[in-house]
Amino acid sequence: MELALALGRRNLGQTWPNPAVGCVIVKDGHVVGRGWTGPGGVPHGETMALAQAGARARDATAFVTLEPCAHHGKTPPCADALIMARVARVVIAIQDPDPRVAGKGISLLRRAGIAVETGCLARRATRDHAGFLQRIQKDRPLVTLKLATSLDGRIATGTGESRWITGAAARRHGHYLRAVHDAVLIGAGTAIADDPMLNVRGLGTRRQPVRVICDSRLSVPTNGQLGQSARDNPVWPCHTRSAPPAKIAAWRALGGDPIACAADRNGRPDIRTVLSALAARGITRVFCEGGGQMAAALLSARAVDQVVVFGAGLALGADAIPAVAPLAPTALAEYERFGLHEVREIGADVISVWRKD
Repeated sequence: MELALALGRRNLGQTWPNPAVGCVIVKDGHVVGRGWTGPGGVPHGETMALAQAGARARDATAFVTLEPCAHHGKTPPCADALIMARVARVVIAIQDPDPRVAGKGISLLRRAGIAVETGCLARRATRDHAGFLQRIQKDRPLVTLKLATSLDGRIATGTGESRWITGAAARRHGHYLRAVHDAVLIGAGTAIADDPMLNVRGLGTRRQPVRVICDSRLSVPTNGQLGQSARDNPVWPCHTRSAPPAKIAAWRALGGDPIACAADRNGRPDIRTVLSALAARGITRVFCEGGGQMAAALLSARAVDQVVVFGAGLALGADAIPAVAPLAPTALAEYERFGLHEVREIGADVISVWRKD
């Protein structure tokens, strides 16, 4: 199961709306088949592993990180494929909460006389599949908030200069983090100030993340990098009803896909509505690289699942721009806390990963 989980993680950020499932088939103590979900969800991990195992799958044990599907989607049901291959036993890390599966895959296997065990490394599998699980159970994707800060928690100088607070190694790791998420989220202020591409560079050929902009009135210029590359890689501007129809049409003409969202009390796209809309479109993992306002909105909504902090060894002073905009005042005990998961050096900087339990 350790190997199956590692195989599934290979394509995090590539498989949405499907989960990134890993599968290992073992017979007589030898691995005879390995598989993982392909880009866009095809093939499924079980399908790849069974194809590799061939006739050796008969009377073998299949280790799968998520309950095999029992419905026809882009591929036939994986439960049926395991039955047809005549495996003797299937070990499943966790059940699939998708109503189209939700125990049906396990029932199909057992009715066919296949021994089924569940719960192997369930905690790790739950973490690996958290985005997929949350999309179904919480109506929102997993959210990773990235903060690249100075020693004193600033993300830009008082004049707005931010390139580059962290070094080249940290920036390369940032591209890796984009690659293992389905979408990258920023606010209009960041899009206007930085004119970013938000794509993955230097990591080979991969399915690029969806670029999502929270932009109430669609004020981000369409002649910037995001607008001009919208036909090559998806751009989803999230706007409110205050957005001029002409600007909505302009984004669509460029290949963008504007999404109408409810407004919060400040007139910005309500972050809960944005995340729900992304989940409805199949997005399971979101990487937020927005500014302080976006960070504050996500934290206020308690919608952040993990925080990745890139810390650089310089101080920018009190007039510099803070990593998080003002939050509503509350008692210290009421602020959400994250547990430290990892700390390591990355070039001249330090990366720390904080997660909800």
